[in-house]
Amino acid sequence: MSSPEERIAASAPDESLVAEGRRVLALEAEAVAAVAGRLGEDFVRACRLLHGAEGRVVVSGIGKSGHVARKIAATLTSTGTPATFLHPVEGLHGDMGIVGARDVAVLVSKSGDTSELEGLIDYLVRLGVPIIAISGRSPSPLTRHATVTLDCSVPEEACPMDLAPTSSTTAALALGDAMAVVVLQLKGFREEDFAVLHPGGALGRKLSLRVRDVMVAEEYPRLGEDALMRDCIVPLAEMRGTVPIVDAEGCIVGVVTAGDLTRLMEREPDFLDRPVSEVMTRNPKVAHPDELGSAAVRRMEEHGVMALPVRDDDGRLQGIVHLHDLMRSGAV
Repeated sequence: MSSPEERIAASAPDESLVAEGRRVLALEAEAVAAVAGRLGEDFVRACRLLHGAEGRVVVSGIGKSGHVARKIAATLTSTGTPATFLHPVEGLHGDMGIVGARDVAVLVSKSGDTSELEGLIDYLVRLGVPIIAISGRSPSPLTRHATVTLDCSVPEEACPMDLAPTSSTTAALALGDAMAVVVLQLKGFREEDFAVLHPGGALGRKLSLRVRDVMVAEEYPRLGEDALMRDCIVPLAEMRGTVPIVDAEGCIVGVVTAGDLTRLMEREPDFLDRPVSEVMTRNPKVAHPDELGSAAVRRMEEHGVMALPVRDDDGRLQGIVHLHDLMRSGAV
């Protein structure tokens, strides 16, 4: 811990300010890593309690821990677990009615010995509500009444006086995020569910945009398996380098790309008379009209392609979707 003489003066050089910032970040990173190393059966029990909650999750804390509690409640709610923040003092003055016997409580306190939490703890115990304690000290009045305790202790705060909650709040916040992410996976929470809860702004557009909203569905070239490569020249230009190949029933059987044409030209002098069936990529990567645009983008990036044929459940070609169109529409 820095002595008063070591504290940064207003006239300190810029390098000292950067060094102090790095010291703070390093201490907080170490605090989070230490909490991660202590995760075990208690963490599993806590996640199972949250996943099995028949009511809502009530999250509470006072001071800086209260701000952390608000964030934990918000993260749980946005990932499919109904949660609410309850101020412990307001709770004692009429807000306890928000708590039900089927709820689960998460109480955040560095010391575990905060007088403002005493009344709330007493009420939760009498109601039989399971308590998950996120605390930096155990045993304590909070942990003695908790169903499960998560050790969130830190060796020191990043504050040079070891007073202002810094490392401890960062660790508690990260632990709350860890629980929320595990619980969303236990619930099978999907991107589609996230989109329902985030309809506004850029995030909402990204998570609600479907392939059908962007794909070219009319007047796009397609060729049959009996076509020749000379028949591909104009369609490749019109469709920005990708032409779907279909069978007699209109089902997608392959694609020919501008890259296929280029490689063929380099090795075959009579490339124009080659059948597309000998050149096309069979069983190409495809998209479905109802899937998220972001999912189609990931598939394109994973396989290094710029466009995907779009087919229905029966395999029939419905259109084609291009990476640039998805990007312009906000899919990424």
